[in-house]
Amino acid sequence: MISHIEIKDFAIIKDLALDLYPGLNIITGETGSGKSVIIEAVSMALGARADTDYVRSGSEKAVVTVVADAGGNDISGVLEEMGAPEDVPVVIRREIYAAGRSLCRVNGAVVPLSALSRLCGYIADIHGQYDNQTLLDPEKHLGILDLYGGDELTRVKEIVRDAYRRFAADSAELADLNRKTAESARQKELYAYELSEIESANISEGEDEDLERRIDLMKNSGRIFETLSEAHQLLFGGDSAAVEALGRCMNDLSSVSSYSDELKELYDRISNAYYDLDDTSSQIRSLKESADFSPEELEAAEDRLDTINTLKRKYGGSLEAVLAYADKAREALSLIEGSGDRKARLERSILLIKEEYDAAASRLSRLRKDTAQILKERIDKELLDLNFEASDFEVDIREDRMSEEGTDNVEFLISANRGETPKPLAKVASGGELSRIMLALKRITGDIGGVPSMIFDEIDSGISGRTADVVGDKLRSLSKDHQIVCITHLPQIAAKGDHNYRIEKHSDLISTRTTVVPLSEEERTEEIARLLSASEITDAARMAARELLKK
Repeated sequence: MISHIEIKDFAIIKDLALDLYPGLNIITGETGSGKSVIIEAVSMALGARADTDYVRSGSEKAVVTVVADAGGNDISGVLEEMGAPEDVPVVIRREIYAAGRSLCRVNGAVVPLSALSRLCGYIADIHGQYDNQTLLDPEKHLGILDLYGGDELTRVKEIVRDAYRRFAADSAELADLNRKTAESARQKELYAYELSEIESANISEGEDEDLERRIDLMKNSGRIFETLSEAHQLLFGGDSAAVEALGRCMNDLSSVSSYSDELKELYDRISNAYYDLDDTSSQIRSLKESADFSPEELEAAEDRLDTINTLKRKYGGSLEAVLAYADKAREALSLIEGSGDRKARLERSILLIKEEYDAAASRLSRLRKDTAQILKERIDKELLDLNFEASDFEVDIREDRMSEEGTDNVEFLISANRGETPKPLAKVASGGELSRIMLALKRITGDIGGVPSMIFDEIDSGISGRTADVVGDKLRSLSKDHQIVCITHLPQIAAKGDHNYRIEKHSDLISTRTTVVPLSEEERTEEIARLLSASEITDAARMAARELLKK
């Protein structure tokens, strides 16, 4: 329930504060006084899109604050999700800046507009003077019917929605697979050739670097052989060889090494050097032998390196890239070859899901038809009370589509006169009739939605007299379970209010501003007399006002 509204610098409203109460709250005022501006302001506070045109001329921003609670609805999860304190009542503040941005706050925390809209769906339902267009749009009729369908319909609808989404996902995957398979089939021959080229080369990681070193070695093998031969001669060739001299030195030191530790250490070092150098002889001999390459060996190594470099140029610039491309080609070929199995699995899955969807959608359609009959009976009763003496309301259900909402298209039809075939609302209903039909739907679906507050702006459009009196009774009846805020220009409805307010517009040479005034019993009588009068309030109008209030 909305307990307090504050509006600052919004359109022609400079500064307005309004306390609201349970029951039927009636707001009246002269045409153009700003009654509907209040509804626009509250709508924006409760999540409607901001419009900078509503910022009062000369002001930096418009601010609308609404203090409310959610009645019996549990909003703790929504508040927690949006990061707002779980204070009760909830304080909602919307700031609309002339520069173009807007800000939403809930209990002081800044929240996104989408979260605010979701929260306010638990607090208030606003029916503006143009919302009758909902009744003219068949796309909205399915949602209205389902709202009345109860828990079982909602549960089956979720099964349908889940099956449809799985069906759509698998169908999209199958279409994508078919597209990729068609494209890949054209590349299969190329992938097979490229993979064969790489695999037949039997390359290994780092092989190109090893070949480059080996080729460099073979190209310089003559110089290497000569250098090693000369080194071997100097170290081991003849009596003047270095190893011979080192051997004699070792033998000489052997005879005196026992005389001191220093001599023993010197002998050991010379001895180690001798044996190390002797081992080196074998290594030099081995290197000399390996440095002797044939021209055929060099040519074979160069050919192998050319093969590898060709692959590198074609497939990425490095041996790692070539091997990675081979993996890619192998995977692509595997996908092409395995796509048939995957396609078959998807086709089987789609058939099974379609069967599941059809069964659930058929059940959903039956539930909707049962619900439609109950809704028709209740709407006809409500419309009869609202002075539709010979009306016939019908819910037309056609199973002609496949969607996550099921297979049904729903449209509301009505015959306002006895003997006429029911037709779409847009073709037969006047503005006043649409207002009464909307009120009938609100009366029925309002109890289901559980929204504590309902706001009606000009729902009395196009009606008068006895019908207006009946509409007032319906609003008053609705206010027993919901807080109702109703803007009206009809005295028959205004007289039904538990709490009455008058909107007043004041103008001077500089600006225009709107205020709202709670009415006392005497002021309430005067206001209803004004609504009854053509121009000047007469004593007869005051007497008629008292009669309406007394009734």
